[in-house]
Amino acid sequence: MSDPDPQLTASSTEQLQALIRNACVNDGTPSSGEEIRNAHLVDDVLHDLPREHYEPVPGRRSVLATLEGSDPDAPTVLFCGHTDVVPVNAGEWREDPFGGELLDGEVWGRGAVDMLCLTSGMLTAMRQLADRREPPRATIKFLAVADEEAGGTWGARWITDHAWDDVACDYVITESGGIPLHTPAGSHLLISTAEKGIAWRRLTIHGTPSHGSMPFGADNAIITAAEVVRRLHAYEPAAQLSDHWRAWVGALPVDDTQRARLLDPVYVSEAVAELPPRLAAYCQALSHVTFSPNVVHGGNKTNIVPDTVELDLDIRVLPGVSGDDVEAMLVDALGDLADRVEFSQTIEPRPATASPTDTPMFDLLRRRAEAVHPGAAVLPWMVVGGTDAAFFRRRGVPSYGAGMFSPDISLEDFQSRFHGHDERIDTTSIGLTAQLYLDIADAIAE
Repeated sequence: MSDPDPQLTASSTEQLQALIRNACVNDGTPSSGEEIRNAHLVDDVLHDLPREHYEPVPGRRSVLATLEGSDPDAPTVLFCGHTDVVPVNAGEWREDPFGGELLDGEVWGRGAVDMLCLTSGMLTAMRQLADRREPPRATIKFLAVADEEAGGTWGARWITDHAWDDVACDYVITESGGIPLHTPAGSHLLISTAEKGIAWRRLTIHGTPSHGSMPFGADNAIITAAEVVRRLHAYEPAAQLSDHWRAWVGALPVDDTQRARLLDPVYVSEAVAELPPRLAAYCQALSHVTFSPNVVHGGNKTNIVPDTVELDLDIRVLPGVSGDDVEAMLVDALGDLADRVEFSQTIEPRPATASPTDTPMFDLLRRRAEAVHPGAAVLPWMVVGGTDAAFFRRRGVPSYGAGMFSPDISLEDFQSRFHGHDERIDTTSIGLTAQLYLDIADAIAE
């Protein structure tokens, strides 16, 4: 692997540090995020390009910059990079999570991996393209978008619903790709072509209020909610062994016996449980609809037995799973408690999405990956979380998650830093990612 261009690496590293330091923390409330700070940064860097701004909620600003290509018949490519980050527990970090410090060849800070390293690469590539004497043949758009970390309500969802003509394109490049997977049998590079859907639900559990001094026999909604949580935790719907699952299992460092069990719907759950914990978590999510009870609210005074508890579930669905299917699974999981629980949606449902791999863009991504990582096979993979790609796929636009990470960062490293403590990324990956976006702009119209 050749080293990335030092000037390109330095520029993208500087932009990443600035994006981190702006601390656009999205806690899920409409007033959080303040992505306007990173929007101002994009405006400053791309001041001479045509730009549009979208701010459906004050402070939640997204920026679209456009570089018109020289060939009207060439495809239009949209680089989509979000500018918000998730909250941190600063006391658990070794370094300041919003310091953006460059230490021993790594930039530290919230968003370094998710996904400001890619956003900075997109921004740097746009600046480099704009500085050239001649534009690329393809039209290149860069959307620095708000609110990805809370489902895109005030970002990509809003923009694709209200300003589609502005962002219309032939391909989208966004996050969650370019990650190496090393196994004893060989190396792979993961390019995301699909993602699970989102079907979040709020469960309202009812009880009967009474005095807290006499708990015996009380109809305490918290006690019922605890059993609801236990049943949800124990529930596992039938496995769905998709083509993505089969390709993934084919790349895993397991023996033939375990591989056969992972591909057998009867034994897959047992086989997944035998894998290392972090790998097992991904494999279980890739092969099943998942239910995670993550937020609970209940009670209003210490001496009152609570009559209502609200429980928010993060539910992620595989292709072909409908809202009715989700409701049926919840009823199945809760059994005789189902009549005690009301179900309601907390966000607009998002079905699972996928993009084809027989496109010129995916072929280009494959060729660039093989050039940077000789001998590595490109593996289309499914993201079990959510990205802004879903909003473009629902419009029929092939969308791929693609960066270009160094061989020194493993999939386990990537996953542990994603929303984790001590998030950081090496400068080699920063430079390689910026170079990938330049290469896409130059080669997609060849």
